[in-house]
Amino acid sequence: MKNTYTREQVMKMVKEQDVRFIRLQFTDLFGTIKNVEIPVSQLEKALDNKMMFDGSSIEGFVRIEESDMYLYPDLDTFVIFPWTAEKGKVARFICDIYHPDGSPFEGDPRNNLKRILSEMKELGFTDFNVGPEPEFFLFKLDDKGEPSLELNDQGGYFDLAPTDLGENCRRDIVLELEEMGFDIEASHHEVAPGQHEIDFKYQSALKACDDIQTFKLVVKTIARKHGLHATFMAKPLFGMNGSGMHCNLSLFKEGENAFYDQNGVLELSETARQFIAGILKHVPNFTAITNPTVNSYKRLVPGYEAPCYVAWSARNRSPLIRIPASRGLSTRVEVRSVDPSANPYLAMAVQLAAGLDGIKNKLTAPEPVNRNIYVMSKEERLENGIVDLPASLAEALENLKSDSVIKNALGSHLLERFLEAKEIEWDLFRTSVHPWEREQYMSQY
Repeated sequence: MKNTYTREQVMKMVKEQDVRFIRLQFTDLFGTIKNVEIPVSQLEKALDNKMMFDGSSIEGFVRIEESDMYLYPDLDTFVIFPWTAEKGKVARFICDIYHPDGSPFEGDPRNNLKRILSEMKELGFTDFNVGPEPEFFLFKLDDKGEPSLELNDQGGYFDLAPTDLGENCRRDIVLELEEMGFDIEASHHEVAPGQHEIDFKYQSALKACDDIQTFKLVVKTIARKHGLHATFMAKPLFGMNGSGMHCNLSLFKEGENAFYDQNGVLELSETARQFIAGILKHVPNFTAITNPTVNSYKRLVPGYEAPCYVAWSARNRSPLIRIPASRGLSTRVEVRSVDPSANPYLAMAVQLAAGLDGIKNKLTAPEPVNRNIYVMSKEERLENGIVDLPASLAEALENLKSDSVIKNALGSHLLERFLEAKEIEWDLFRTSVHPWEREQYMSQY
């Protein structure tokens, strides 16, 4: 599980392992990893929280007149990158961002998640556990080292070599992750050609988000060593399944799973049902956060196993929420709409806030839907109270503006900058002329 390091232990490991450089990592508004690399001679300064950077240069942070920001390393995130051993080892810390006056920066997604976790603890819960399932595609690099559209294999779900040519790359990724302390539970080829999934053990939410970011970095780094480009884009290819990041969520109280009730229907507690009700109520309004790109909505369409209808079930996989069969400590709610282009810190914050709203207001979950929703007519879906997720980023952004719970889960700083950037993104997409349009209309008109 989580490592706990002291300053002295970190200094000792750096010396014993002959670490030469330290990367101070943090995550910007859009989930992109940023870092400042320092020589090991500056480590003590970093551990004293005295490393400054220009926040105005980072997307979604601050204006130029208020640019000074400080990086506070989280000692428990210290890890040495195994693949850097040949040229002088490189280690990293994941950092929180602080103002010069020592107050947490409200535009730091990691700090923001900590804020929502504090609200959770005020309700009596001790842990919010997250088991993420990020999927990705592997494409070949061209002669210039740029990503091509040529897939690395033509494998399918759970296929083995020789069909699954990504197996060696995936195995090397797993080995690197395990050396960095990951507890890998499964590794396999996914449904679409070139698509892969590596599942790692659930963790408390903050650690899980840190792990997602580290996972993405390792996957991209090792893929390139194999002459491949790994992408966590939601829908890179038309006519094939997209990539999701199913989130398995559970609340704990003092080591006991608050979602489990041996005597409850489906062995689910009232707390679990209220949490489900909160997710279902708010999911159309937090989809802009969990599915944050124009491309995300190319995945959320019928026919490719991606959930686009707001419902839940303990049995079938067409609804947005599924309850996996395991019970006891493993009882969990699986939210299937999230995709891996999401900023994990923001995605977990809004899901937790939605679920807690269901608990605080004792919301009632609708009846589970055990039919295949994809074969229902629109009228049947409406009769069963099943609504659609937003069909575009523009629709999702308008929904986000209407939901006070989700807006509060982001805070005004993150919300305003997210909306501003994403409305620009949508407008650029909306006004661009795409190849499909020329193919359809150039000759016809």
